[in-house]
Amino acid sequence: MSALEKQLHLGRLPTRPPLPGGGGQSGSKMRMGPGRKRDFSPVLWSQYFESMEDVVVENETGKDIFRIYKSGLEGPVLLLLHGGGHSALSWAVFTSAIISRIQCRIVALDLRGHGETKVRNPEDLSAETMSKDVGNVVEALYGDLPPPIMLIGHSMGGAIAVHTAVANLVPSLLGLCMIDVVEGTAMDALNSMQNFLRSRPKTFKSLENAIEWSVKSGQIRNLESARVSMVGQVKQCEGAASPEGPKAIVEGIIEEEEEEEEDDEGGVSVNKRKKEDDTETKKEHLYTWRIELAKTEKYWDGWFRGLSNLFLSCPTPKLLLLAGVDRLDKDLTIGQMQGKFQMQVLPQCGHAVHEDAPDKVAEAVATFLIRHRFTEPIGGFQCVFPAC
Repeated sequence: MSALEKQLHLGRLPTRPPLPGGGGQSGSKMRMGPGRKRDFSPVLWSQYFESMEDVVVENETGKDIFRIYKSGLEGPVLLLLHGGGHSALSWAVFTSAIISRIQCRIVALDLRGHGETKVRNPEDLSAETMSKDVGNVVEALYGDLPPPIMLIGHSMGGAIAVHTAVANLVPSLLGLCMIDVVEGTAMDALNSMQNFLRSRPKTFKSLENAIEWSVKSGQIRNLESARVSMVGQVKQCEGAASPEGPKAIVEGIIEEEEEEEEDDEGGVSVNKRKKEDDTETKKEHLYTWRIELAKTEKYWDGWFRGLSNLFLSCPTPKLLLLAGVDRLDKDLTIGQMQGKFQMQVLPQCGHAVHEDAPDKVAEAVATFLIRHRFTEPIGGFQCVFPAC
């Protein structure tokens, strides 16, 4: 168990917060009464998943350990692949939503370099390597007779799902779903990605601070999801705070005050106050990002180039979920008009569609699986088949 997980357990975190109004779409848009504050405290994975497991993948050079979270006992396996910088916990609220609608099993995977997965070469985030990882985890879990599996991936995870399918690394594949990833849009966005990453805070003073930032910045628009998901995106800083972190900023501010202010407090020097502030800063458990996405730039092109045609070439039934129809590129527009895949647009969502609107994504995936007779509805779930 990691230090972060121990802290969460020791903190006696609350159970899963109830959905407003007893159901429906949860999230940060929940109306609060006067004087009420939103709760940014983290929530344990166990409020959404039934179990957690570390899958060991061995080969001639050693072994890698992949963290997975599971739910469900019967039905097809939905193998969930998160986006870059996120973790399997980004699927937490979606998991609760889909499990209540259809018979299925959930396996949410921390990809290499992300979450709690520990591999020998976490810097190798090539599409080929990560696709092989997915195939190896499936083999380690199920051997030579895997159950029917649907690959569902968001952003980078969607690209890896397609590469895995094309390479036939999951022989029992029955379906493929990409969430808000389109080759044309992704390739256009790569030019501005470094600027976006530089604009993010380098460190946070607490998990609550990280969760609050994720919601208020719009990275995750659903507070319920952010409270469980951000735990997988950040980690405690090792040792002293880095030179780029808040400690350096705090010292810089204090040093400026030291130059500008006169010692008019009679024996209590500004220098002494600076040392006291430094001590308080060191006591804080600062958090930083688990993965430095800026250093993965050399792999970005390989994730997305040619993705649309690869997606269209997969012979299995396919689903594309988008936050906006403007994201479609030429190849996918033609393919959609030819009926080569099912598409659904979920407006009023950010890029993390499955986190912002987990119930709507669950309904779309459940309807897709029932439509193709891959599973059965439960709990009185009624399909509403989309027009596209």
